[in-house]
Amino acid sequence: MLYERENPHGGDVYRQPVRLDFSVNTNPLGPPPSVVRAVEASARLLDRYPDPCCRELVRALASYEGVPERFILCGCGAAELIFSYCGALRPRGALELAPTFSEYAAALEAFGCRAERYALDEENGFALTEKFLYTLETIDCEVIFLCTPNNPTGRLADPGLLVEICEICRRRGLRLFVDECFLELSDGGRSASLADQLERFPGLFLLKAFTKTYAMAGLRLGYCLCGDGALLEAMGRLTQPWNVSVPAQAAGLAALEEGAYLARARTLIGRERPRLAAGLAGLGLYVCPSQANYLLLKSPVELAGPLLERGILIRSCGNYQGLGPGWYRVAVRGPEENGALLAALGDLRLPGNII
Repeated sequence: MLYERENPHGGDVYRQPVRLDFSVNTNPLGPPPSVVRAVEASARLLDRYPDPCCRELVRALASYEGVPERFILCGCGAAELIFSYCGALRPRGALELAPTFSEYAAALEAFGCRAERYALDEENGFALTEKFLYTLETIDCEVIFLCTPNNPTGRLADPGLLVEICEICRRRGLRLFVDECFLELSDGGRSASLADQLERFPGLFLLKAFTKTYAMAGLRLGYCLCGDGALLEAMGRLTQPWNVSVPAQAAGLAALEEGAYLARARTLIGRERPRLAAGLAGLGLYVCPSQANYLLLKSPVELAGPLLERGILIRSCGNYQGLGPGWYRVAVRGPEENGALLAALGDLRLPGNII
């Protein structure tokens, strides 16, 4: 738990009443009913320790991802895997994007490594381009952290560019950490995953999670894929053996059968994201082009406080490196919720207010 410090992330609906939470980017359909049933059924097993090897879940993940079982390590959410990865490697130097998810830097700093940052260009919609390759050829570090789609920008990295990055990292002896936690809900789904490159690039590490994909944030279930068994073994030694609970393992097994549910979610997101983006832009806000289930926006006036007074929580992005005051992230939800957000924003004094 957090001790004597502020929560740096979204989802804090416990401090005060929130009727609509746009601060977390979970699946707008909510958890699949089969997952809820699996969790309920697991209650009869609460007197048992969970399987410390997650055997059944690992078998199912191997089939789902098309990788050997030995490539898989499960964890108590993606965040635990980020910290155990950094703890196992203890790199002296690392490179990450700016802006990007803050837990990479937090984990690195916890193990004595300060990350250098590659600034993404706002004028280019924060897209990762081939200019990044030059940095890779010259940077003095041990590990590169990427996120696709990037959080908070929602921008997918081009798959061809990612393979080029893998090639450079292999040639230079750099490790490559790629966070794919939002990939299933992005345009094209997991077709852009690098999972089929793991045999080719042993230094490639992919982070995955059930958290956002299946709206299971409260259960804490993540996993990673990597061909370096020694690294996964070292990571496993940094966590206690029962870190993935009985309900979480049961929920994961049920979730992996929900292909139709994911297709419905992507259809909903694909329909609602342009509608929400257009509504936000119509209010005079800058909206970053997104291929994910969330939107990064910039406002000339404060939004988080006035919206919270109306019971709506959004993610303030002032603590992201490369952003600052005035930047916010909102999840793409269902039509009624998105409409309620636009209506609430319409009550504020925004320069392009047309609602």
